[in-house]
Amino acid sequence: MALLNSLASSLESYRGRDRLIRTLGYCCQLVGGVLVEQCPSRSDVGRRLLVVSAQLSHCRTVLRLFDDPAMFVYTKQYGLGTEEEDIFIRWLSVLSNMADQLYYPCEHVAWAADAKVLQVDSARWWTLSTALWILSLLLGVVRSLWTALKLRQKLWSLTGTFTSQLPRSKRRAMEARMWSEVLTLLSNLADLANAVHWLPRGVLWAGRFPPWLVGLMGTISSLLSMYQAARAGGTAEADSSG
Repeated sequence: MALLNSLASSLESYRGRDRLIRTLGYCCQLVGGVLVEQCPSRSDVGRRLLVVSAQLSHCRTVLRLFDDPAMFVYTKQYGLGTEEEDIFIRWLSVLSNMADQLYYPCEHVAWAADAKVLQVDSARWWTLSTALWILSLLLGVVRSLWTALKLRQKLWSLTGTFTSQLPRSKRRAMEARMWSEVLTLLSNLADLANAVHWLPRGVLWAGRFPPWLVGLMGTISSLLSMYQAARAGGTAEADSSG
């Protein structure tokens, strides 16, 4: 019952529904791809799961048609990141916000071209949106790696020299943030592997992933994202109750 209540609570928000749809879509692609390639007797089931995966992906694309205002508000509020202490993180975040902001309209045009709403070449717009996604992921990888290393260095210096002066709660908070950055790094790397696969053939490993491998990378990324969201929610509840 607790799991059901948690699931129902997560589905009340747009982000929660998107995480669930994403996870289900990639899981279907993983299982469907394995069945098609490894189990000829179950290949029909595998193909149906791949269809479900494609439809769930299309669902997320349509829902993202309405993400531009929220992204614009976030980008505007962050601005040039003047409240960020680390100037390197500040400019990484600014560039990442710009890439994310440009990603949405490019994807919208690609979707509209596929739907025959606009008479343009959808492949070019899909490539452009994927390139912007890759840029955002690369910036996210660098940001998470830099932050995790800085936290690790700070934690080691504090615990190694001033152990008695560092409260246990602060140490645990720093460790939790460091591992959160590591999980974000792994999630972004998994997404990056898929993003490169969706570029035009001839670019690195573009077009070489079988469906099950795309599903595996996406499932890893999605599960890490869901775990972090659940962990953040649990921490928020603990803080409010405390």
